[in-house]
Amino acid sequence: MIGNQGSSLPFYPEGQPAAAGSEIVRPRHADTLEAVASGGRDAFYGGDVGDEIVKATGGAITPDDLAVSQSEWVKPASLDVFGRTGWTIPPNSQGYLTLATLWIFEYLDPPSDPGDPRYHHLLIESYRSVAWERARFATEPATAPLSTEELLAPERLEAIAETISKSSIGRWPQPPAAPAGTAYMAASDPSGMAVSYIQSNYWGIGSGLSAGSTGVFLHNRGAGFNLIPGHPNEFIAGHRPMHTLAPTLWTRNGELDLVLGTRGGDQQPQFLAQFAAHHFRAGLCTDDSQSMPRWNMAQPEPGTDSFLTIEPHFPSKVVEALRNIGHVVEDGEPWNAGYGPISAIDLAGENKASADPRVSTSAALSV
Repeated sequence: MIGNQGSSLPFYPEGQPAAAGSEIVRPRHADTLEAVASGGRDAFYGGDVGDEIVKATGGAITPDDLAVSQSEWVKPASLDVFGRTGWTIPPNSQGYLTLATLWIFEYLDPPSDPGDPRYHHLLIESYRSVAWERARFATEPATAPLSTEELLAPERLEAIAETISKSSIGRWPQPPAAPAGTAYMAASDPSGMAVSYIQSNYWGIGSGLSAGSTGVFLHNRGAGFNLIPGHPNEFIAGHRPMHTLAPTLWTRNGELDLVLGTRGGDQQPQFLAQFAAHHFRAGLCTDDSQSMPRWNMAQPEPGTDSFLTIEPHFPSKVVEALRNIGHVVEDGEPWNAGYGPISAIDLAGENKASADPRVSTSAALSV
């Protein structure tokens, strides 16, 4: 048990971490889920969990705070790319970066062969050209400098795309990195309903606090704020911080085409953009898109060059060409578990789910 985390006790039978393959039973967590199922929001925030949250935070969060509901039905962010429409969560999520990256990539008319170094160069630069602005625009919607529509306006993205060189790397201002801890799930049923679902306590287990022994751990998404006066993500009561959760849905001619998402903190948009480019532009099936080697970059500091870590099964000619253009490329681990896991369901044809081969806990099930 770490700190004030009564909810962690079931993970430590007889005071020791549970051994691989052992069964963990969490009856209090089950009680909490049953209470929510029968009593909804009030049973959670106004019941035992709410009481324990107040205790866990030493009264910094009050019953009056928990009584305020901020859940909203929001208009999703959307953009037409590769003959489809991509859908994701609007700011204060970073999800718009996935759509913007792919729109710019398509605009640049890249080759469709992933074996061509220009394919990867243009995809990398498409991401870098918008990733720098995340801290400015993925903020509390009520005070965001640009609306979702303005962020994804084709004329804005076209202007950004025009700054990208097809033969050398660019330099854009970009914010610092932040750690993460996320789970993603894609699901669909025969009726045509699909869900692109993501959840994260942030920083692994979150804030380091649990709501007593209710099975509920408190998240740490407040880390997305800062204390810079006047900054769009300045810590202000009632505001929502930038967050990294960026699930997507894709439609074609009004019909569901692909459910796509991943964990990965800051890196979610870059991993999703790579998969979607392979699937939509290169025409690879979802299994082959999963197997393609991935590049990864930390959220760069302002004005930095392109620093990539790649999975070593990248073709050597691609790596050499990227280095000649100016990308700094380092070899990483093969099948890096941190480069996903991406989950995808292709609904365009055979209704096929594809699991990421990088992790043993990723699975694709048909029931």
